[in-house]
Amino acid sequence: MEQANKTLNKIIRWQFIIWGILIYICLGTVYSWSVFRKPLEEAFQIGSVQSGLPYMFFLATYAFLMPVGGLLLEKFKPRTVIMAGGVLVGLGWILSGFTKDITALTITYGIIAGGGVGILYGIPMAVVARWFPDKKGLAVGLILMGFGISPFVTAPLASYLIGLYGPVETFKLIGIVFLLVILILALPFRFPEDPISADKINATIPQTEDIDTKQMLKNRQFLGLWICFGISTMVGLMCIGITSLVGIEIIKLDAAVAAWAVAIFSVFNGIGRPVFGWLTDRIGVYKTTVITYLLMIVAAVLMLVAGNGSVVIYMISFSLLWFTFGGWLAIAPTTTSILFGQKYYSKNYGFVFTSYGIGAVLGVSTSGFIRDLFGSYLNVFYLVLVLAVLGIVLSSIFFKPVKA
Repeated sequence: MEQANKTLNKIIRWQFIIWGILIYICLGTVYSWSVFRKPLEEAFQIGSVQSGLPYMFFLATYAFLMPVGGLLLEKFKPRTVIMAGGVLVGLGWILSGFTKDITALTITYGIIAGGGVGILYGIPMAVVARWFPDKKGLAVGLILMGFGISPFVTAPLASYLIGLYGPVETFKLIGIVFLLVILILALPFRFPEDPISADKINATIPQTEDIDTKQMLKNRQFLGLWICFGISTMVGLMCIGITSLVGIEIIKLDAAVAAWAVAIFSVFNGIGRPVFGWLTDRIGVYKTTVITYLLMIVAAVLMLVAGNGSVVIYMISFSLLWFTFGGWLAIAPTTTSILFGQKYYSKNYGFVFTSYGIGAVLGVSTSGFIRDLFGSYLNVFYLVLVLAVLGIVLSSIFFKPVKA
């Protein structure tokens, strides 16, 4: 009977991967924000700085509200927390469909919808990590792939709807769809229950000591993970934010071709999550993080040495940058589980994820500052080099002792 239960668990647990991917595709639509910017600038008569405010507030709000999702998960069932976050996501998008200026849109999209994503984001990960104690990194990476590949699906859809109805009405339509989809997909989510317990799927998996959030915040490895995640987020979002601009201004691509390039890069972003989640499982935290920083260095050097006008170098370089950024969104949650255990995972990762918010604000603002100061986005890659080298040094200090 026990063997039959283990076999059953191995089968039914894969459903959470499928539902998780679909939920994260909805949440990852924030990476399609560039599709909305120009139409909003024309509709609201605003500049590029103002049109970036909802996007920046969204990223920051969802990062800093991640711990709230962890707190709620201690008191409520996973499906309840997912539904609560889904209601805020849908409501934020729908209310954005009634806005008439950028300030209101920043509140509805940036704060309400962003807050919903923050509350919801960590819950599917916490569920699949419990169901896959033998493949935590791979499982978390797979569902997060939905967030990464979201622009490949949602950007063309949003662009088509904007062409038909305009940007404001499009918010309303997408919000209704997201609300219904997330509420329905939330229903199956649950933690495994004894006697069909996920931690019995593979009894040979060593159990990490559970460290609560208060203890974790005093742990030097938390500090290392927080800083390294912030560095990687800053590099990733800084480069993602200028991807199409580099393509148009430096590589001299047509705007439509640059948009298709972004769609291709989003696939690398999605693939990076299961690949680096799997690597974290197989070779450990230290080696995996060093690989990401080495790839960042390769990408930066390619752009600085031969990137000016080279379409091939541009495609290789930005594919690597999107790939490693996606990878860190699997490395960080997997490392949190490895270092601090599973019991307080959702709450712990919520605090780790606050570094994403810092990295987002610094990354989005720094690239524009460098462009204005030096006159070219190519100078951004000098900063990428410095941050990647710093990441390798910090990984050696904080993660080298951690076993695979």
